Amino acid sequence: MSPEQQSRLIDQCRTNPAAFGEVFDYWYKPVFGYIMRRTADYDLSRDIAAETFLKAFLKIGSFRWRGISLSAWLYRIASNELNMYYRSSKYQPQSLQQLLENPQMEKLLHQDADDEREILEGELKAHNDYNLIRINLLKLDIKYQEVIALRYFEQKTNSEISEILDKNEGTVKSLLSRGLEKLRNMV
Repeated sequence: MSPEQQSRLIDQCRTNPAAFGEVFDYWYKPVFGYIMRRTADYDLSRDIAAETFLKAFLKIGSFRWRGISLSAWLYRIASNELNMYYRSSKYQPQSLQQLLENPQMEKLLHQDADDEREILEGELKAHNDYNLIRINLLKLDIKYQEVIALRYFEQKTNSEISEILDKNEGTVKSLLSRGLEKLRNMV
């Protein structure tokens, strides 16, 4: 989606909250996939994705173009939610009750969850190498997990990762290099 299209969509969301459905439709699968690949837990991933999009929905009216795209903003929210999960022993979405009460977000609750779950869990089981890397990845500091997951699982460029994580591009390169070296030493 071009920056102009994103700008129009954001303007529509400000005047018509139902327009957020287009944001959800366009970015839910990639953001959910990112979360799923980081957690490998379907139910937890759905909770974190729901919280991510709820926070985006509640804050879309205040979104301003400050050098970061709508996509990067959504990945940043998801990364923050993942960080909160990994920092706490028990992740409890803060706004889930609001989600359940909000008819604008009904789409989240009525997806064909069983089919989606089977497909995603099947893909995870089919990739033993992924599972081995993921297990070792979880042993790394979160700062390495984020950059490696975004680079290799989400196919983001270093500049996109820099934008998502609000870090200097040189820092991203350094974190990638150190994180990969740590992974190699584990195997």
